[in-house]
Amino acid sequence: MGILNKLGIGVGTSPAREPGTPLAAERKPAKTNGSGIPAVGASRTPQLPEVSRVSNGLKEFLWSLDGLGRGTLLDLGPAWQTTLNFFIERGFRVTSDDILRGWSDFQAEETEKEKGKTLTADDYASRTPEARAKRFLAENFRYGTSSFDALLLWDTLDYLEPALAKQLVAHVTELLRPGAAVFAMFHSKKPEGFQRYRVADTTTLQVLSAKPIFPAQKVYQNREIQELFGRYRSVKSFVGRDQLRETLFIK
Repeated sequence: MGILNKLGIGVGTSPAREPGTPLAAERKPAKTNGSGIPAVGASRTPQLPEVSRVSNGLKEFLWSLDGLGRGTLLDLGPAWQTTLNFFIERGFRVTSDDILRGWSDFQAEETEKEKGKTLTADDYASRTPEARAKRFLAENFRYGTSSFDALLLWDTLDYLEPALAKQLVAHVTELLRPGAAVFAMFHSKKPEGFQRYRVADTTTLQVLSAKPIFPAQKVYQNREIQELFGRYRSVKSFVGRDQLRETLFIK
């Protein structure tokens, strides 16, 4: 299966959309080699309630990309038009891959395949968290080595099973070029609701309340974050009053 909302867009190629609405695909795309496909179909409705927050982490992330020119960026959230426009206008080619939605779809398909099936020892081995995570990334998250200069990770890791989160960080590290920047966020306590994010300007994020895809799986401590990103050569963190810790990693 392919992940919904895969999007590869070059400068000037994005379709017109009403401000504040995400791009959505009508059908599942076929598996690709990671180059992405244009999104088609109607926008999602209704619009999500939103608030804005000042983001020092975003400011540092953009500063680290300053002067890069026509770089490539991987966004692991939905394909929001405002975020796409922001980076496209700065010369970036953007690929949007909503990994939380993709993981949800993958698990649903796995469950459907197992219905009424007599499981063997090999089947049980393939159902371990580590085995499922490896299979998911191999089947649905295929991009070339050193394909991207930047990554928007958001708070994705908080909502993934630890086995998948660990493999995901290792996987995306291979996709990033030396010197690439990663913008990630972590909740300092279990979040009360599920949120999505989009870029409003160089220092502001729009925070949108959304229907949960998964409950929060883990609250990461500083030591655990450092271990996950042990291959990165520098890190900056900014703690907000909303219990969100923004973190910048440089490969």
